[in-house]
Amino acid sequence: MKKPKRGWYAMPGGKMERGESIKESVIREVKEETGLQIKEPKLQGAFTILVKNKEEIIQEWMMFTFFCSQFDGKLFKKSDEGELEWVPVSEVLNKPMAEGDRSIYKHILENDQMIYGTFTYTEDYHLLNVRLDPPSDSKP
Repeated sequence: MKKPKRGWYAMPGGKMERGESIKESVIREVKEETGLQIKEPKLQGAFTILVKNKEEIIQEWMMFTFFCSQFDGKLFKKSDEGELEWVPVSEVLNKPMAEGDRSIYKHILENDQMIYGTFTYTEDYHLLNVRLDPPSDSKP
C-alpha cells in the first residue's frame, strides 16, 4: 500500500480492538484496508518501534508482522490508508519505504523463521538504530 503522506509503501495494519487476538486483528485490518480475506496468516515478526526527539523517547509501540499467501477477494484500488497495488516480489525491496520496513520485508521474503527486533527512528522517520534477533546484515 502506498501511503499518501510520504509516498512510502507499507504493510496493511492498525491497532487491535478490545478483546481481539493478534491473529484476529491482522485478519480484520487486512480486510478493512485491502478488501482481501486472508487465510492462515503466520506470525513472522515481533518488533518494538521507538521514535525519539534527541534522547527522549516520544512514541513507542509494538508491531507484529504476518506472512500470508492464501486469500479470497479482490484488491481495492484505494482505501482510507492509501493506494493499493500488487507489486512483484522481485520489486518489493526497491520501493520507497521506511528502512526498518525494508529490513522486515527482506527477512520475510528470504526466511521462514520468526524474527524479533527494535527499530529506533527520529521524528521524521530517519532510522537511527536496528537490533534484530536473529541478526541481519541489512542494518543502516
